[in-house]
Amino acid sequence: MTRKGFLAISSLGFFGICACGTSSIMKPRKHLGIQLYTVRESISQNLEKTLEKLANLGFTQIEIYGYDGKFFGKNRTEFQTILKNVGLEVISSHHTTGIVHNEKGTLLNGWEKSVDDLHYIGAKYMVCSYLFEEERTAENYRKLPDLLNKSGEITNLANIDFAYHNHDFEFERFDSTKTIYDFILDNTSTSLVKMELDLYWITKAGFDPLVYFKKYPGRFPLWHVKDMKADTKDFSEIGNGIIDFKRIFEERKLAGLKYWFLEQDSSDKDMFDSISISKKYLDQNSFFF
Repeated sequence: MTRKGFLAISSLGFFGICACGTSSIMKPRKHLGIQLYTVRESISQNLEKTLEKLANLGFTQIEIYGYDGKFFGKNRTEFQTILKNVGLEVISSHHTTGIVHNEKGTLLNGWEKSVDDLHYIGAKYMVCSYLFEEERTAENYRKLPDLLNKSGEITNLANIDFAYHNHDFEFERFDSTKTIYDFILDNTSTSLVKMELDLYWITKAGFDPLVYFKKYPGRFPLWHVKDMKADTKDFSEIGNGIIDFKRIFEERKLAGLKYWFLEQDSSDKDMFDSISISKKYLDQNSFFF
């Protein structure tokens, strides 16, 4: 699809307010994905070398962050060339809403261009990644489902699915009857808004992923896979924490899982050492694939 063609289709209109698609059962695969936020410090030093290092560790798929009209300072052609050279595929991209920080690449600032650029590099998903603390008001929560639906309408025009990524605050009560997370799920279109379930944050909040798989089957095509220390509840290498991944992955079909990404927000080791520890555990446990 050319940019001109895409923008012509998307002229149906989107920005009426301040602001995922199809689900299918995960097929067995041995592709290994990682959210690049895990290696953000290394990326800030040298993007190409960081991606080469991940590829050499066996990663083939990535989820990116920080798109602001460019990809880590590269235009889309430059970034695509780097990806081809190192053999990595972008599956998904993270974006904030723009409600407070109205920067380029957010749901409310240049969303059509964002979608066009992600379509150009072959992304399959675009994800609302985070609500800044200033955005977490009852008024914004009430508007959020409409914003997510309209964002998904635009991504779907480019054959990209849209999703929402959780932290732990979404499991706080929105009202006396449901959590913020349930409010989002209940008030967004099942065809326009999927969920990227972060297994660490839902566990830290004290909720069970399997309960949500049963209540909202097929809504969780993307997962963040990271572990939690037993004592501090801090981030841990996969396999060194307390999360029962075998139990969760056994229900991946019910969840609608398609892709998952290793992620570790911080570490008390060199991050690439932590990644290697997680990778070793993944290699030893076939239920991940």
